[in-house]
Amino acid sequence: MNILGIDIGGSGIKGAPVDIETGRLVSQRHRIPTPKPATPPVVVEAVGRLVEHFGWKGPIGCTFPAIVKAGVVHSAANVDKSWIGTDGQGLLEERTGCPVLLINDADAAGLAEMSFGAGEGRKGVVIMLTLGTGLGSAVFIDGRLVPNTEFGHIEIRGKNAEERAASRIRKEKDLDWKTWAGHVDEFMGRMEALLSPDLFIIGGGVSKKHHQFLHLIDTRAEVVPAKALNEAGIIGAALAARSVAS
Repeated sequence: MNILGIDIGGSGIKGAPVDIETGRLVSQRHRIPTPKPATPPVVVEAVGRLVEHFGWKGPIGCTFPAIVKAGVVHSAANVDKSWIGTDGQGLLEERTGCPVLLINDADAAGLAEMSFGAGEGRKGVVIMLTLGTGLGSAVFIDGRLVPNTEFGHIEIRGKNAEERAASRIRKEKDLDWKTWAGHVDEFMGRMEALLSPDLFIIGGGVSKKHHQFLHLIDTRAEVVPAKALNEAGIIGAALAARSVAS
C-alpha cells in the first residue's frame, strides 16, 4: 500500500508516495521552500500544491515541527506562533480533500528508523535525534514511541539546546565540525544522564555528513547515523498515516 508522506521543516516542505510495506519512496521526492512567515494559511496552501504535484487522492501522513496532539499544534519553535492551538490536521484535510494524520516531525523520523532503519529490532531505550533547523527528539522504549518529547528545548548554558546543537547553528556561526560536535556531545551527555539510552540514532540533513562529527561524540550508548537520512520524516509520516487509511 502506498501513502503520501510529507515532511514540513523550517526551511523546506518535501514529500513523496511511500510503499509502507517496504519503507521505500515509490517516486522521486518533491521539495518546495517553507513560506516565510510560516503562518497556517500559507503553509497549508504550500502543502496543497505539493499534494497536487503528485495528483494524490488518498491518505496522507504529514510531519510538523511542534508538539502535536490529536491533530492540534501546541508549540511553534521554528514556525509562526499563530500555529499554537491550530487544528493543523483539520486544515490540511480541508485543503487537500484527503484523510490526513499530523505528527511531530522527529517522532515520524523515529518511526521510520525503528521500522526499517538503524533501530529495526532494537529493544531498550532508543533516542532518535534530528539535527536540522531545530533539534528534534523521539524516544522509544522496547519499540514503543513516547510522543512529543521535544528535548531540543531543554536548557544548556542558559539557552535552548537547539540554539547550540542544531545543524543550523553550525552554519550560522560558521563553526568548525569539532566545535559544533562538542555542543552536540554536551547535549547528548545530558540525554544520557536523564534517560540512560541504549542507542542514539542521528538523523536530519546533517546525517549525510556523519563521518565529519560522529567520531567526536563520546557517550556510553552506541551512536549510529540514520539509514533513511533526510527521507526518514517522509517515510515515518506515511507509516503513521496507516491509522487513517481505509
